Amino acid sequence: MAETNFWSLNALAVQPGYAFFREATRHLTEQAIGRRWGEKSRAKMRALSAAAAGLLLCAIALFVIYLIWPATRWAGTPADLVALQRFIVPAIANAVVVVCAYLAGASLVWGIADATMDQPLDLAGFDTIPKDARRWRVAQLSDVHVVGERYGFRIESGRVGPRGNDRFQLAMDRVAEIEPEEPIDFILITGDMTDAGLSIEWAAFDDVLARHPKLKARIYMLPGNHDVNIVDRANPARLDLPFSQTKRLRQLRTLTAMANLQGERVAVIDGDRKTRTLTAALGAHRAGVERFADQGGYRLSYEVGKLWDELHPMMLAPTAEDGLGVVILNSNAETHFSFTNALGFIPMDQARRLRDLIRMYPKASWIVAVHHHLVEYPTRVKAFSERIGTALVNGGWFVRKLAPIAHRAIVMHGHRHIDWIGACGPLRIISAPSPVMGHKDDPTLFYVHTLATSGDGRLLLGEPQRIDLSAKN
Repeated sequence: MAETNFWSLNALAVQPGYAFFREATRHLTEQAIGRRWGEKSRAKMRALSAAAAGLLLCAIALFVIYLIWPATRWAGTPADLVALQRFIVPAIANAVVVVCAYLAGASLVWGIADATMDQPLDLAGFDTIPKDARRWRVAQLSDVHVVGERYGFRIESGRVGPRGNDRFQLAMDRVAEIEPEEPIDFILITGDMTDAGLSIEWAAFDDVLARHPKLKARIYMLPGNHDVNIVDRANPARLDLPFSQTKRLRQLRTLTAMANLQGERVAVIDGDRKTRTLTAALGAHRAGVERFADQGGYRLSYEVGKLWDELHPMMLAPTAEDGLGVVILNSNAETHFSFTNALGFIPMDQARRLRDLIRMYPKASWIVAVHHHLVEYPTRVKAFSERIGTALVNGGWFVRKLAPIAHRAIVMHGHRHIDWIGACGPLRIISAPSPVMGHKDDPTLFYVHTLATSGDGRLLLGEPQRIDLSAKN
């Protein structure tokens, strides 16, 4: 229990604290230098800012230890058992010292790691794909934010934004139009299918897909923060208690939608490191899931939460040993407060299962599909809150975890609604714009990407096809 709670504290407080300091330091640095410096010079400053943030946080943690140390007490006597209240202050002080000592050491390690890793840069150029190369076409949609009412507002665009779900319908219609010209192998929706994870929104989402039955067999989706973490779309200050069943209901709705769409095509890995389809994995828990959906209950709610964690990541296996596979991750942090709903976190267990899945196909190439952005883009953001409130807390750590397959992998994500294609060293990263969100007059678009394998095993990324929806909107 102590170990579990310590790592929970690490995920909920220690790492987010470091991420806050790192991004705050970088934000101030980028605001100061602006666009006066070149891209590579700004990347160096980002690296130095990470190191400075680690040193600063280490110094603060050591100073707190210095202040608290006189109140600590590390040994007791039998006589202390007569008055147990004597342990309250020393126990709290000891806990603060232990956490601060860990924070001091971890901040230095994380700061050095983030400073020495490859910094994000705009992609220098697209690959030239040989005519005889094996290729795949991937249409990436993201953040479609389907609402339940025909003219309902969306949380992030409100009354001045797009009304209804017409833009999503238009995007799917355009995919259907261009597909006969050159077949599309995968249609990837990287999260935020719904605006608040409501049943009526999932029904509306399914209605759009039902218009294109031929495309459904190629659609794959993953959970976004709006699908599972929005507590109340009309009240951003509302708290969802950790033992609340409403979040488990949102997770269950998302799992059900994913199983209905791709359950027979994607696999999950179990405790024995064996794979089975998502449908089969859910089938083993069908009775309990149905009882929870019908009756609720805290014990069944706990089981649904555990099942949610166990079923990620999911994998669409490559059809050949040197083919292209898709790994579907859940990057949503376990938050229960609307103001922190957009934070992301990749649990260590999920990263281990991802490693095991990829090891099964050592020659394959991969699309790593995730909702949150791994790193902050090398561009100035509008507001510091936008940078902090949407971050993948351990994104730098995850980039380093992907290093062994970086030459044969491409990360595709959504979340920020920003159109950006870049790289951290050899790892290419594609951020999808939202074809739906924004103001009513904003241009809307999505991309169809062409991937191929080279003779030396690298995954090639060709120049994407831009599908502009504005002309038909």
